[in-house]
Amino acid sequence: MLIVLRKPASSPEQIDQVVFYEKPFLKFERLLETYLAFAPRGFRSFALSMPAWIKDKLFQKSVLTKALSNALGKTIDWQSRLLFSQHHLSHAASAFYPSPFERAAVLTLDGVGEWTTSSLAVGQGRRLKILKEIHFPHSLGLLYSAFTYYTGFKVNSGEYKVMGLAPYGKPRYADLITEHLVDVADDGSFQLDMRYFDYATGLTMTTKHFHQLFGGPPRPPEAEISQREMDLAASVQKVTEDIVLKLARSIRSQTGEKNLCLAGGVALNCVANGLLARENLFDNIWVQPAAGDAGGALGAALAVWHLHLDGQRPKLALSDRMQGSYLGPAFSDEDASTALNTCGGIFTRYSESELLTHVTTALSAGKAIGWMQGRMEFGPRALGNRP
Repeated sequence: MLIVLRKPASSPEQIDQVVFYEKPFLKFERLLETYLAFAPRGFRSFALSMPAWIKDKLFQKSVLTKALSNALGKTIDWQSRLLFSQHHLSHAASAFYPSPFERAAVLTLDGVGEWTTSSLAVGQGRRLKILKEIHFPHSLGLLYSAFTYYTGFKVNSGEYKVMGLAPYGKPRYADLITEHLVDVADDGSFQLDMRYFDYATGLTMTTKHFHQLFGGPPRPPEAEISQREMDLAASVQKVTEDIVLKLARSIRSQTGEKNLCLAGGVALNCVANGLLARENLFDNIWVQPAAGDAGGALGAALAVWHLHLDGQRPKLALSDRMQGSYLGPAFSDEDASTALNTCGGIFTRYSESELLTHVTTALSAGKAIGWMQGRMEFGPRALGNRP
């Protein structure tokens, strides 16, 4: 949730709007329709999820207004100031509006929002229009998460481990994935064969058919990682890259736009982004640093400002409107020394030339270096100021 201000507010009364990054009722509609479509399969999952929805999530507006009243003042009618943005519109807005482009194609890819799992939009100035969508249960993000689960990592947090594991394997299962799990059209649109997936109504990501296809049950989370898991990671990474490239080619052809913006959890796959950049399909590519749901609050606020309140886009300060995403605090050498002395840390201060010599020597010896300079960045792949 993010609060939108027309000007800096010195009191809660000056807050114009508060916006939430998705629409709970649409999400609830998707859950109900999905359970009905798969009934009676999935009743256990349905029974487990409904109490939380009925108690809190379905009535998100009242929960949020109560929280705002407790935090910022009970005399303000927060309910009239509270807005909701659709999930993938929030993603698209988070990608386009902070970008350095006056106009661009916008591709969003994630697990699932309310119904949408992938969207194509075009932004121009302060306008942003979604042109096409792919809907649940067909999801590139959930396909990747299924392999995250199957290779023994935690869904919604371990996907980066699968991406990191992929270079150690060979895509031996890529053809198996495209022959059985996902049908990919020439324009990159896709459909999953739901016989192999349990996430729509079940309590796990994959079914027995998935396990039979790939030769066994999922790897237990703490078990040793074998070459098989490496090859599975390489395979789903290869399929993901192929789909992203097809979607990008289709977007370029359909819209004629020379710039591309990316957001959604799949846009955190920096290996796929690097491959996309090397293809030179677009003159420029800009990825929202907080491409996942953490950036949804930012996108929802930007969508309200530009689309609901008709607000202007600010002029470029640096290379983009997020000032390089350096939005966090900075710490001086003195701050670091004080903190280390307080906790009893042992350290040595070097001149710049000495520091560079030590660092380059360590890197050439294959050692890892922790480096912090300037302000911290926003986003889970933010490494430029903390390499």
